[in-house]
Amino acid sequence: MHQAKAFFVTRAKSNLLFRHICSRSVEKSIGLRCDQTIALTAPKTSKDYSQHLRRIKLYDAEHDKHPVFLTNDFDLPALTIAQLYRCRWQVELFFKWIKQHLRIQRFYGTTENAVKTQIWIAISVYVLVAIVKKQLNNEASLYTILQILSLAIF
Repeated sequence: MHQAKAFFVTRAKSNLLFRHICSRSVEKSIGLRCDQTIALTAPKTSKDYSQHLRRIKLYDAEHDKHPVFLTNDFDLPALTIAQLYRCRWQVELFFKWIKQHLRIQRFYGTTENAVKTQIWIAISVYVLVAIVKKQLNNEASLYTILQILSLAIF
């Protein structure tokens, strides 16, 4: 990802082995505890990823936890990095919803266009069934109707 000039945000494991390179000042009043540049020191990880990383520690008062995030982005504010990690859960939920409601278990094509086309077709069918459900004042859930339709088609 780093070589492709993409950035990532991940949660650090509690047993992460690293060497502190430098620190940036943080605003503790918003929950930040540290913003550091680090180098990984475990034999395998230092070989697999030799570039420096940014380590951000946050205090989550709502859950009384201290999550630590790692990223290769040194430009975004530390709090934004933490918020990006939290937002990733919404992406996970979206893909779970797609698999459950749009009944996409696998993609038939591997190109970007093929994947987008399959998703758009599935969303279109879902929306059409929702419109029909509303117009017919049907009590059954969309999930149930889609299941019946998938069986009735064959």
